[in-house]
Amino acid sequence: MVLSQAVEDYLKTIYTLEAEGEGASTTKIANALEVSSASATNMAKRLSKMGLVNYESYKGATLTEAGEKIALEIIRHHRLLELYLLEVMGYSWDEVHDEAEKLEHHISEQFEDKIAKLLDDPTHDPHGDPIPTKEGLMPDMDSNPLIEAEVNQEYIVSRVKDQDPDLLRYLEKLGLLPGLKIKIKEKAPFKGPITLLIENKEQVIGNDVAQNIFVAKI
Repeated sequence: MVLSQAVEDYLKTIYTLEAEGEGASTTKIANALEVSSASATNMAKRLSKMGLVNYESYKGATLTEAGEKIALEIIRHHRLLELYLLEVMGYSWDEVHDEAEKLEHHISEQFEDKIAKLLDDPTHDPHGDPIPTKEGLMPDMDSNPLIEAEVNQEYIVSRVKDQDPDLLRYLEKLGLLPGLKIKIKEKAPFKGPITLLIENKEQVIGNDVAQNIFVAKI
């Protein structure tokens, strides 16, 4: 089945919304793809007729097994490309997302295999997101939002959710990169700032920034 780029984008977006536990309502799909709600509804109905999603009015869309397989394939392309652009092509981690978005629909399975082999079959992309396997399985993410982390507990930064280049450059400046060890020193109440120890250096970040950072206990 030859699918359009728009269809693949919708499937990937629905997968992402479902994975984040938000549910893929047509409003959320429309917001994520920056299209009208009417366009999102029409596409959801079209995907339903294609057997790629289950769609119900006022409830939204869920992927079928066939739709999930396609979504995971596109996500694998995207995340492998991000790592390739960073490690081989010399892009910075705040540039790779947008570039991979342009390329993910156009690479062959042979090209995908060669990238994976060149990168020694990586398991995570530059932002810490897991790379689906060739067989279409998504590895578990053993991490929690930084805003839920415990005070005086040491963690490793496992993933950065937001792809906004300005935020990524800011986090890089702070040293908050996947793989970094941190310790929660203080959490202000009422969604206030969080004080971290990053390599024994104190740093305060806002709650909005912290929501995009995921950590795993050491």
